[in-house]
Amino acid sequence: MPQSSNSSNKPDTSSWRPATQQVRGGLERTPYGETSEALFLTSGYVYDSAEQAERSFTGEEDHYVYSRYGNPTLSIFEERLAAVEGAKFCKGTSSGMAAVFAALAAHLKTGDRIVAASALFGACYHVINAILPRWGITAEFVDGTDLNAWAKALSTPAQAVFLETPSNPALSITDIAAVSDLAHKAGALVVVDNAFASTVLQHPLELGADVVTYSATKHIDGQGRSLGGAILSNNEDYMENTVAPFLRQTGPSLSPFNAWVLLKGLETVELRVTRQCDNALAVAEFLSSQDAIEQVMYPGLASHPQHDLAMKQMSGRGGTIVAFNVKGGKNAAFKIMNKLSIIDISNNLGDVKSLITHPATTTHQKMTVDEQLAAGITAGTIRLSVGIEDVRDLIDDLAQALA
Repeated sequence: MPQSSNSSNKPDTSSWRPATQQVRGGLERTPYGETSEALFLTSGYVYDSAEQAERSFTGEEDHYVYSRYGNPTLSIFEERLAAVEGAKFCKGTSSGMAAVFAALAAHLKTGDRIVAASALFGACYHVINAILPRWGITAEFVDGTDLNAWAKALSTPAQAVFLETPSNPALSITDIAAVSDLAHKAGALVVVDNAFASTVLQHPLELGADVVTYSATKHIDGQGRSLGGAILSNNEDYMENTVAPFLRQTGPSLSPFNAWVLLKGLETVELRVTRQCDNALAVAEFLSSQDAIEQVMYPGLASHPQHDLAMKQMSGRGGTIVAFNVKGGKNAAFKIMNKLSIIDISNNLGDVKSLITHPATTTHQKMTVDEQLAAGITAGTIRLSVGIEDVRDLIDDLAQALA
């Protein structure tokens, strides 16, 4: 980050723990000594001389040149999230999908091969299944929970592996460490979308992944205010010589205002996610006892097929999302959703407000029925993002809708 005049006052933050980093990481005050981070709503910057402008563009002098390249507020967000995640490098993007696309598109080229889990968010699946192949990139999908399937797919060279765990929406769990080991032997860069687990519960870089992407819109903001995304890695060459030029030239930049909002979200993310996880477990246990429910998918339940792995990877918690299949398919699902009075129908997630959606007709509606089934989605699947309301009210709301 280009330094301000009082940069010598910045403390050594290397020993700070995550909860402290969430509040103070990357903080750099202007000479005015503001308590909150400053919001720099500027598109460009001025120079003392033409010579300084030239040095700034050649990289000889550390100076902001354009907010598509960098901005003081964005820099604080990137430094703070990197510190929380335990990464050396972070690049903010305009959305989570901008982060996913840039992480893959900047790295892959014609003739390359990517192996991905079949259970993905609909937009991620479309990028890998429809957009990248237009450039001559081969895509292969495997059951993310099946290590034998990963081993078979990675028995031949690949340039990238992409997965999300827990998956959207059926919450299947992929063994990040085991898949990363297989991928590296095949020469692949491992990219993990960590939006569902959040930076509070899971740190893929510590488990062997090379790159982590976030939809910061979700838990990091967590209050339905702004879009944003991020790419994180410890690989300097990948981040500085591959991702950074791609972002600068293609322009999916994170606005200073959204970066500031996300900074405010990071300050409380651990408190919010912890409460959401507690509520989600209670909701999942309640749903498991209901006759109208065919199946509950929640990693925090012992009944989840990858429960032990989830507890190991996700700090002993099941996350903030509960998925469940209702008897009676789409019609029954719609009736239940329409009867809710507290829980809102929305395709967003990770919010302090509880939100519910029907994936087959919303987030994953562009996928074929077979593709949906491969992702664990049926006509009766409902995804519930549990908020921070009093869990007793949430259960009462679900009970009356199910009655």
